[in-house]
Amino acid sequence: MKRLILTVFAALPMLLSAQYKSQVWSPDNGDGTYTNPVINADYSDPDVCVGPSGEDYYMTASSFQCTPGLPILHSRDLVNWEIINYALDNLYEGDCKLLEHFSIPQHGNGVWAPSIRYHAGWYYIYWGDPDFGVYMVRTQDPAGHWEAPVCVIRGKGYIDTCPLWDDDGRCYLVNGWANSRAKFASVLTVREMSPDGMKPIGQPVIVFDGNGTENRTCEGPKFYKRDGWYWILCPAGGVPDGFQLAMRSKSPYGPYEHKIVLAQGKTSINGPHQGAWVHNKYNEDWFIHFQDKEAYGRVVHLNPVDWSSGWPVMGHNGEPVTTFAKPKASSTTVVNPVESDEFNAPAIGRQWQWQANYDEKFGMPTAFGTMRIYTHNHQPSNLWLVPNMLLQKTPADEFTATAKIRFTSKANGQMGGLIMMGLDYQALVVRRLGKEFQLLLLTCRDADKDKPQDEQLIATLKPTAEDKTDYKPGIHEDIYLRLRVSNAETGVAHGGKPVVRFAYSLNGKHFTDCDATFQMRQGKWIGAKFGFVAVDSNPKSDRGWLDADWIHITK
Repeated sequence: MKRLILTVFAALPMLLSAQYKSQVWSPDNGDGTYTNPVINADYSDPDVCVGPSGEDYYMTASSFQCTPGLPILHSRDLVNWEIINYALDNLYEGDCKLLEHFSIPQHGNGVWAPSIRYHAGWYYIYWGDPDFGVYMVRTQDPAGHWEAPVCVIRGKGYIDTCPLWDDDGRCYLVNGWANSRAKFASVLTVREMSPDGMKPIGQPVIVFDGNGTENRTCEGPKFYKRDGWYWILCPAGGVPDGFQLAMRSKSPYGPYEHKIVLAQGKTSINGPHQGAWVHNKYNEDWFIHFQDKEAYGRVVHLNPVDWSSGWPVMGHNGEPVTTFAKPKASSTTVVNPVESDEFNAPAIGRQWQWQANYDEKFGMPTAFGTMRIYTHNHQPSNLWLVPNMLLQKTPADEFTATAKIRFTSKANGQMGGLIMMGLDYQALVVRRLGKEFQLLLLTCRDADKDKPQDEQLIATLKPTAEDKTDYKPGIHEDIYLRLRVSNAETGVAHGGKPVVRFAYSLNGKHFTDCDATFQMRQGKWIGAKFGFVAVDSNPKSDRGWLDADWIHITK
């Protein structure tokens, strides 16, 4: 294991802000053009605002039950993005019941479809938690500390909230409704809020109803004002196959006329919708939105917007572009959301999230240049409810993730390794059996339905080290684990499905593939995620641990 010298601690701010260039997906073509998606990773329901400079762009996205939550990304040109922060630590600090509720994975619950806005020196993020209400956080520095979340409307069913501060200082909030909680959907409502946006002072008014029409599943609204018109931009028609609506009115309460302004048309980009209209200081207009790519999640696209007709026609005549000229910017640097990790900093890398509210017993960085993940006691038949998985989003359609780990076991049955997690999952782990380790390929289909996992013995391994103490000695396994993601047959864009193949090495040079391939599957409202898992089936044993030395994301 590598040693971390003291100068690394002094350089922490530099390490956390170093610009990262992906080896597997970068949208900037280097010739003044970009290729969609601008982020080929699952930043579902993206929203963007512009800071007072006119060209500092800040993005957030749905994070559901994962923590830290509400990722904050920054760009200077809408094409090159980096992760700079999170607005939430745990869900929800300050409320003991909810803090405990989210201490186990609540797949698909939590933070839905946030909106980010800049108003009067403050950045605000609003979101709907479908089970608990409408929440808001704010800050004066998106890269700094965000205040604790405030519940501004308590109740079930509220989703996809967005504020609008009018020219006279009045504040309005638009939202959608979750049929799973409210037992109605496909309507948008607007209400007045207090000028500080902290509480409702008016009753909700239904301003749009998509029931019984092609505009079913209208949701994800974003609220704007332009040239005296109130605008609501929202998706409709369903997530994978829907389209983008624009609607306008002279009153925030409607009635609104509407048009389809972006649809798949003859392109291969399905369901282009739900995102943010951005007007920059160069008088350009752009639309950031997602495309649902199933196992990869909802990836982020950028399209130009043309207002010459009086409506925001997006892309090329209402169809999404693949390659286009970049937005104007005073400066630009090729940078991408971070993926690889040397685990050299005394802080968890910003690409990583836990599956539930973080408990320090899950694990933490070390002073030895590793990330330690302790085994979590877990006895059910599969890993669906394990909270201490440390996972990140898939960064491209095809990539390889290689990790060097040391697994330390204090008792039989403890295991840890590399996992691709979703409604179905596969993991390559080492598990202690007596004085040896078994290398196992774990596969589970319909994990959310409590289906048991299958185990395939790949190899039996002698420990690479043993403790020399008589007091609770551990045995250790140093091993390299790898997963490769590739497109089956004709590729995802033409109906193929992404597949994963695991491999291992004892020296980091020669890898042995596992025979089985695994078809990736998305999680609950999110794409599949990969990373580290460490569990223990014996509640009485001392914890073992996985020390991740590094993980490299390559082609």
